[in-house]
Amino acid sequence: MAPTVFNARGLFLLGLTLLGSPQAAEAGVARRLSNGYPTALAGRERIGINTGWRFSRFESNPDSLSYDVLKEWILPTGNDFIVNGDKHERPTGIAPGSNVTYVQTSFDDSEWETVSVPHDWAIKGPFHAPNIPNSMGALPINGVGWYRRNLTISSSDVGKSIFLDIDGAMSNSAVWINGEILGGWPYGYNSFRLDLTPYVKEGENLLAIRIDNPLNFSRWYPGAGLYRNVWLVKVDQTHIGQHGTYITTPVVSAESADVDLTIEIENKGNSSRQVEVKTDVYVFDTETGQPGAEVVASFPPATASVAAGSKQSVNASTTVTNPQLWGPKPDQVPNLYVAVTTLLANGTAIDSYETRFGIRSIAYDGNTGISVNGKRVYIQGTNNHHDHGSIGAAFNVRAAERQLELLQEMGCNALRMSHNPPAPELLDLADTFGFLVLDEIFDVWKQEKIDDDYHVYFNEWHEPDLRTFIRRDRNHPSIMAWSFGNEIVEQSTSSGGATARELGGIIREEDPTRQFSAGINNAQAGSEFATAVEIPGLNYQGEGRGTSFSSAYPSYHSAYPDKVLWSTESSSGVSSRGTYLFPVTSANSTTVLDGTGADADTLFVSAYELYAVSWGSSPDKVFGMQDKFSYAAGEFVWTGWDYIGEPTPFDTEARSSYFGIIDLAGFKKDRFFLYQARWRPDLLTVTDSTPMAHILPHWTWPDRVGEVTPVHVFSSADEAELFVNGASAGKLTRQPSNYRFRWDNVTYAPGDLRVVAYKDGAVWAEDTVRTAGAPAKLVLAADRAAISADGRDLSFITAAVVDADGTTVPEAGDAIAITFSVSSGAAAIVSTDNGNPADFTAFPSPTRDAFGGLALAVVRAEAGAAGEFTVSAQADGLEGAEIVLTAA
Repeated sequence: MAPTVFNARGLFLLGLTLLGSPQAAEAGVARRLSNGYPTALAGRERIGINTGWRFSRFESNPDSLSYDVLKEWILPTGNDFIVNGDKHERPTGIAPGSNVTYVQTSFDDSEWETVSVPHDWAIKGPFHAPNIPNSMGALPINGVGWYRRNLTISSSDVGKSIFLDIDGAMSNSAVWINGEILGGWPYGYNSFRLDLTPYVKEGENLLAIRIDNPLNFSRWYPGAGLYRNVWLVKVDQTHIGQHGTYITTPVVSAESADVDLTIEIENKGNSSRQVEVKTDVYVFDTETGQPGAEVVASFPPATASVAAGSKQSVNASTTVTNPQLWGPKPDQVPNLYVAVTTLLANGTAIDSYETRFGIRSIAYDGNTGISVNGKRVYIQGTNNHHDHGSIGAAFNVRAAERQLELLQEMGCNALRMSHNPPAPELLDLADTFGFLVLDEIFDVWKQEKIDDDYHVYFNEWHEPDLRTFIRRDRNHPSIMAWSFGNEIVEQSTSSGGATARELGGIIREEDPTRQFSAGINNAQAGSEFATAVEIPGLNYQGEGRGTSFSSAYPSYHSAYPDKVLWSTESSSGVSSRGTYLFPVTSANSTTVLDGTGADADTLFVSAYELYAVSWGSSPDKVFGMQDKFSYAAGEFVWTGWDYIGEPTPFDTEARSSYFGIIDLAGFKKDRFFLYQARWRPDLLTVTDSTPMAHILPHWTWPDRVGEVTPVHVFSSADEAELFVNGASAGKLTRQPSNYRFRWDNVTYAPGDLRVVAYKDGAVWAEDTVRTAGAPAKLVLAADRAAISADGRDLSFITAAVVDADGTTVPEAGDAIAITFSVSSGAAAIVSTDNGNPADFTAFPSPTRDAFGGLALAVVRAEAGAAGEFTVSAQADGLEGAEIVLTAA
């Protein structure tokens, strides 16, 4: 059976598209992966307008406005992305809201809060917000938020096109400039553009943005406000349009790659314009964030005559010889290129536009799954929601980098964007890190899951939402497939099948180079829905739900032998870091219940990592079922990181999830090492790390002396021998698809545990765990000791409670409150956390109880304040600690 590969024309070929980043395409953007703002290229400015905002939140409606009231003025914002339906006419006359105080220049907002965006108004708390369920984090996401800011338009800007680009606003955004409504976008996860040109004037202009969140519109914590970057774009009236380049590589080999380019030119002027189009290709240097010095290929120059008020596409092709291919780590290298396109009129550059892209081929095969550049890549993926833990949903590059660094250390090679379009910069990072991406949109279609979710908007907005999502993202080489839905309510109905075919058709129109998937949790093989999906994603059906071993893989593979199959959600194992409950199940997967892996009094879930929700399974069970079906392309574990909201099994008692392999603070749970054993079976082939054997639980149990306390070891070794206080507890042989060694009859006595692991008969790895003494002092460690003094870069500082010998005290908990402070220098504590899903201390609090002996402080330097600063930590009865960092 031949693999399925598409080129940009929908033909079957062996080389596929590798696309660039439209976010990077805007001039100067993403020349470095930092929070810094770019310098402009010739003819175009893209300016971050993230500072200087005034903000106020109202719990009740202060202005009598709503999406329904503003709808006729909002709908035209999506017109550029409507192909199949009728576009919307902007109404004439006075728009609703024109007389609202907050859109008037005369309003005095000096009493409002001064904020910078990205901004999440809800994350500061407090928790237990009225009428907000714990599933949404129990934080005050609801209400109306108004943002106001002045924009200065200089005399040199007169005659240009001026646009406002908003990367994400949660949710129901509406925008005014100088009292005139521009439009908005209801779906909080999509990026959108508004044309300011007809409404701005030279000098000062007032920009006002209204955000409106209902009480119950999300199944998880969505954040609230202008939570992604906001940009002002100034460009000639004749320019490259929004998401205006599309690069594909239809034929790829080690010797050469064909590169096809489509450029959409937009003329906002009153007369036709003759322009020349030139595009050169450079290697993109991810270390410096700059194009290389040499042109590696050029597209033939072209000319275009663009009529007034219209758009014109220009197509061109070139060849890159000896291409540096983009491929996923660790076996391949994520090389990138950048195409720099220049528009010239009468020999003068009027616009420049960068498109970052990669060259790679991708193939989809029913028996071998996903192959990149001819090499099979088994999907070792994770699902991840969009929040950054204690700093909330406000996007931060460094916080996202840290998440990806830890996932990659574990062996994760793929990300599912659950269940919504991500921040554009996250895809830039995925390109650079070498992750594969399942890029997803829509948690619901026409039928609701909760009262005010996206079903309210689906009929009128699904086409513009889907098209703008794909056009924005389709140039990213990391994206291997699209997903148009997760556990859609109507998946088992004929109407669900019809909608799936419609959405699939739109995807094919916008990007015929990739296949599309959906997360399926009940539709059967042969159903209209499953048949319409090119890559069926089996949520928990692949490994069998709960304790069942009945898998849907055989029926799906029989019905669709040519289709790639994967588990879009797997496992849903649950645990709270460092908490071990007894007795321990003897099974390899057990449904969590109070008294069985969970304690409703402490809100702990056992970290033996054998417990899962009723529809899920332990990692151990999933591994065996994945290996049973050789054609399974892999899995996306639910989830890589804990996230705010959905605190199953304590849905109404806790505030954040137990699902993560890494906890909300970024501390590794024991499960991290179980996945690392499977996904990176020999660390020395990937990094210089020591081969891995990991012992659990900790060995500080003053109340369990003489009691049976099972000891487990996670490793990919062939054999392992456990020593308890120097005496052998036996040598075990690892079974196929199993990465857990179990000594379930160990009797606890203070001292130490030591494991010696063997491969091919030789000692391969060792690990030791010792009994800790009484808490004596704090120790601080920073993930990075040097950060940028841009006011956005972050350092994540871990405080450990240790004994006199420096051993972390694992039972140090709420009896030890750690207070963080900046004791010298210009910096601030942004937030604190400890990874405990049941800790309701507000995230901005500088004081945080230790949990499992650890706590976290997130720190940033003040903008422009270069130099050293000192972070200190204190706790009653313990020796304090401090650490010196540098901002530059």
